[in-house]
Amino acid sequence: MSKDILLAFDIGNTNIVVGVFRERKLLTNWRLATDKSKSADEYGMLLTQLFSYEGMDKNDVADIIISTVVPSLTYTMQHLSSKYFGVKALVVAAGIKTGLIVKYDNPKALGSDRIVNAVAAHETYGGDLIIIDYGTATTIDAVSGRGEFLGGSIIPGIKVSSDALFEKTAKLPKVELEAPGQVICRNTIEGIQSGVVYGNMGVTEFIVGRMKKEIAAMTQSEEPVKVIATGGLSTLMASETHCIDIVDKLLTLNGLEIIYEKNKAARVPRPQDRGAESYGE
Repeated sequence: MSKDILLAFDIGNTNIVVGVFRERKLLTNWRLATDKSKSADEYGMLLTQLFSYEGMDKNDVADIIISTVVPSLTYTMQHLSSKYFGVKALVVAAGIKTGLIVKYDNPKALGSDRIVNAVAAHETYGGDLIIIDYGTATTIDAVSGRGEFLGGSIIPGIKVSSDALFEKTAKLPKVELEAPGQVICRNTIEGIQSGVVYGNMGVTEFIVGRMKKEIAAMTQSEEPVKVIATGGLSTLMASETHCIDIVDKLLTLNGLEIIYEKNKAARVPRPQDRGAESYGE
């Protein structure tokens, strides 16, 4: 038996994405529904079945890293890690080594998913960057070529906007999120699709354009800013959004693997590390 697998959990408000790494290479990934009512045993049995389906041995898991924006699931996944894999999971939180300089008023309030994306983009693409994550909430963040997390914007997610329209109105239907091909629409379904999809594209274009100017003022750099998009709807949004340079659906999982590599040599906390209050270098 060779214990050489890293299991990475990216826990979002809608989905949990699980990545299986061996020797720094992503072997496979699974997408599960985020369910705060599920127990560690329920998730554990589901993962056991997925390992079996892929012909892999869960006993080969050497370590686990977790990023979550759902605090109530932190203990659940830690308990799962201990009971089903015999591992005390590394949780991305304040005090963990990231390689970034975080210029945020309160680093503790910064979502771990945003940090993980920033680490992955900085390490993979370099230079001044804008990272867009189309999730339950859409986040648009700025990272300098020097590895400074400069801050960003948070927008209601595309699906959240569409669902709110359906839930808060009496006659408007729930629709599939796809681009209808025009903004002058002759039926209600396409009208909603146009407003939600193209409206969010317009928001993306505006914020990215303004953010590029602010990055240039902050960094005094004349180098072009690369725009990286990730998340479930990133391909749809990039299809007619001219400001997106790269779509990287695996950005967050790869960021978790990178952060793990930065911290694996110090998995047992040293006395001088206790009480760290921010995401550090």
